Amino acid sequence: MSHRILVFYGSYRSNRMGIRLAQFVVDGLRGRGDDVELIDARAVALPMLGRMYKEYPKGEAPAALEKLAGQIRGADGFVFVTGEYNWSIQPGLKNLTDHFLEEWFWRPAAVASYSAGRFAGARAATAWHGTLSEMGMVVISSTSGDFEHDRGRAHFANAVCGWQADRRGRQSAGAGLSPLRR
Repeated sequence: MSHRILVFYGSYRSNRMGIRLAQFVVDGLRGRGDDVELIDARAVALPMLGRMYKEYPKGEAPAALEKLAGQIRGADGFVFVTGEYNWSIQPGLKNLTDHFLEEWFWRPAAVASYSAGRFAGARAATAWHGTLSEMGMVVISSTSGDFEHDRGRAHFANAVCGWQADRRGRQSAGAGLSPLRR
């Protein structure tokens, strides 16, 4: 069974390194047969939060906000690819997520983090866990495993531990597994 998964990426910097991790996650999920779309916060270009999507009268939200709300409602799960900025989360990705609330409810979410430091964005991943949980998502906390199926059940990848290199020097990301909603 194919799942509809949105992968969110949030860096606004000119030389964005994390886009490689975002594409790695997208490719890994597509390789499993999932229907995956990358949502780039910089490309969506939402304004700084002044009014949440739910605060607009029906049919009066800006087009970009309306489109994104539909994409979120139609998804089975989410992966948030985040860098670590000053031991915390990326402001661009946080701004994007804050425009919505009910649209996120009761779907699994995973955090794929990265940083230039040796902890691969673990502090940002930890901060996102509480934030996404408060927004109504079921956040996967596992940090090891692979993109695979276990006992015939579809699983959702969580690359919390960021970029790694195997013995042959190939880049990869750690991945935790948890069932998607049916």
